[in-house]
Amino acid sequence: MNEERYDVVVIGAGPAGSITAKKAAEHGLDVLLIERNQEIGVPVKCAEGVSKAIERFIPFDKRWVCAEVKGANIYAPDGTKVVMSGGEKMEEVGYVLERRLFDKALASEAARAGADVGVKTEAYGLIIEDGYAKGVSARCMEGDKRIYADVVVGADGVESKVGRWAGLNTRLRPSEISVCAEFLMCDVEINNDYSEFFLGSDIAPKGYAWVFPKGEDCANVGLGICGDVSGEQHHAIDYLRAFVRSKFPHGTIIAEMYGAVPLGGLIKESVADGLVLVGDAAWHVNPLTGGGILYAMRAGDIAGEVIAKAIQENDVSKKRLAEYDTRWRSEFGMLLDTCLQAKEFCFNLSDEDFNTLAHSLKDVKIEELSTRALLMELVKRNPGMLMGLEEMLL
Repeated sequence: MNEERYDVVVIGAGPAGSITAKKAAEHGLDVLLIERNQEIGVPVKCAEGVSKAIERFIPFDKRWVCAEVKGANIYAPDGTKVVMSGGEKMEEVGYVLERRLFDKALASEAARAGADVGVKTEAYGLIIEDGYAKGVSARCMEGDKRIYADVVVGADGVESKVGRWAGLNTRLRPSEISVCAEFLMCDVEINNDYSEFFLGSDIAPKGYAWVFPKGEDCANVGLGICGDVSGEQHHAIDYLRAFVRSKFPHGTIIAEMYGAVPLGGLIKESVADGLVLVGDAAWHVNPLTGGGILYAMRAGDIAGEVIAKAIQENDVSKKRLAEYDTRWRSEFGMLLDTCLQAKEFCFNLSDEDFNTLAHSLKDVKIEELSTRALLMELVKRNPGMLMGLEEMLL
């Protein structure tokens, strides 16, 4: 069996993995970034909406942006619209990405920083020596090989196996997963300036549907439902087909995408001896909205920096790598925990409850496009109904 040696091996070339690889390589480490698929960014398993804050990690390039949006429209089950906008001063506040190009751009940035990149390379086991992760066994076009490294980074998504191989508990219950289906559609009438979200038990129980503009008459149309309501009689794809028949009966489906999103909140542990988890593999996702690109990129940035320092100090123990765990929790852990509690609170609301809340915001423009701003405005106008939620936000 062939053998290779690196300082760091990163499994998964999504945003979290590529940013980790880039940061580590910028610190002078020998890094290998591997992706099991033959093409980075494919298949797409994402609604592709993101805040402009991603420009902290990669220079803007219009090639990977399909649309710039000014805000979001949220529709209650009875059709009442709530408007969230960036305000007159902020103009456009977010992007709808072309993920197949965006992910490639991030991997290219990692390569330019000095990382090696291997596609169609699948890790199938962890190399463990004296209790430490020391690399992975992988299969590629040339055959099986052993890739040795001082630190292994699991960036292998919601279905992550890397953490479990190291003894970390990364398993999610059905109630902690959103099962998603999405169509890329054309020949649809949409609002190109706003992303749109639709609530209702008939549309997407314990979830929501979305319409994200992708330029001209095209859009990502999808929905997610909680895993504990997905079964033989209730599939995300069935709800999506019904939504599309109602909303875009004359539109054309040109691509279908399926996936899952972790909604478990804070993972108990994201590091082990010689190993770090980032992105979806570490549950770095807002449990209320399912959005995770920005959290994944920030986690990757922190991980790459901490790993570089740990290797330079010749100490990749769990205790040393725990700096990464502490830092990401400090930066956005509280937000994820609050959104988890808000998700569980909202899952107990009825369609009539959502209608009542939407009516209270009917003529209000929320000028900060954030989950917290929306929740705070709802609490302000419905203190009795949302007493428990108010305590979470304080």
